[in-house]
Amino acid sequence: MNIDSIKDGIVIDHITAGKSMQIYHLLGLDALRCSVALIKNVNSHKMGKKDIIKIDTDYEVDTDVLGYVDPGATISIIRNGKIVEKRTLSLPEKLTGVLTCKNPRCITATEQELSHIFFLSDKDAGVYRCLYCETKAEKPTL
Repeated sequence: MNIDSIKDGIVIDHITAGKSMQIYHLLGLDALRCSVALIKNVNSHKMGKKDIIKIDTDYEVDTDVLGYVDPGATISIIRNGKIVEKRTLSLPEKLTGVLTCKNPRCITATEQELSHIFFLSDKDAGVYRCLYCETKAEKPTL
């Protein structure tokens, strides 16, 4: 398989194998009007298998979403065919508008304009809870 290199854009690398489609949907990459390559199950010395996403345009990646789904992923910014910046991720302390609270008694169920906000309650386990009712968040699956 041959995927062209990127002159100016973003490479999301070190994605846990099988998570690239979930990231693709959560970041809204289907709405971009540029080339986006998803490469699944690439051999990796460190990870065994990994996924990679290449975006052929300057795009501001939502690092909160990406850090939530796969905190081990990395983001490389490409300019003129060279990596000019490499970012590592971690679990964000707060997520706004990424998850929805499943508790029917939560205030977000009746107040539609209220943002769904979750905070990191257990960093080791990656557990998030609703700011308003403290219901444990469920990881989205696609």
